[in-house]
Amino acid sequence: MKPVRQKKCKSCSEYFTPMNSLQQVCSTACALQLARARREKKERKHWQERKRALKTNRELIKEAQALFNKFIRLRDKGRPCISCGRNPNDANLITGSRWDCGHYRSVGSCPELRFEELNAHKQCVSCNQHKSGNAVEYRLNLIARIGLDKVEWLEGKHIAKHYSRDDLLELKEVYRMKIKALNEKHH
Repeated sequence: MKPVRQKKCKSCSEYFTPMNSLQQVCSTACALQLARARREKKERKHWQERKRALKTNRELIKEAQALFNKFIRLRDKGRPCISCGRNPNDANLITGSRWDCGHYRSVGSCPELRFEELNAHKQCVSCNQHKSGNAVEYRLNLIARIGLDKVEWLEGKHIAKHYSRDDLLELKEVYRMKIKALNEKHH
C-alpha cells in the first residue's frame, strides 16, 4: 500500500494527512468555512450576472467607450499629441491623465465611427477639450500618420450602426483583451 501524501487544506492552507483521496480540508470547521466561502462566491457571481443583465445599452456603450479610449491611449503611448505634437514628457503634461482619446470625426457628429481605431488617436486635453479637437492640425497630422486615402474614407459617408447588447458586450471583451495585450507588451 502506498503511503498517504499530505495535502494542503483548501480552507486554512495548513498541511494535513487526508483520510481518503477526496478529502480537501483538515477539519469540520474548515469544511464549514470552505462551504460558506463557496456559497458566497456563487451568490456574488449570481448578483453580478443579474446586475449585468439589467444594464441599459446606454450604460454598455459608455463602458465600451471607456475601454476603447483607454486602448487608444495605450496604443499611442509614447507618441506625441496628434494635433499639436506635444510629447508625453513635456513639463506641462506631467501625468497620464493629461491625455485623451481624440476622435477626428466626433462621436456626436459621426457616431458610426465611435469605435473606429483609424478615427481615434491620443490627444492632449488642451487640444481635445479646449480647442474642440484642434481639427485643422489633427487632419494634417492624421494624413501623415495614416495616409490621405484613409482620411478621405473617414470623411466620407458611413452606414449608421445600431449596436445590440451582444455587440456591446463583445466590444467590451475585445478591448479588454487588447488592453491586456498592450499592458503585457509595455511591461
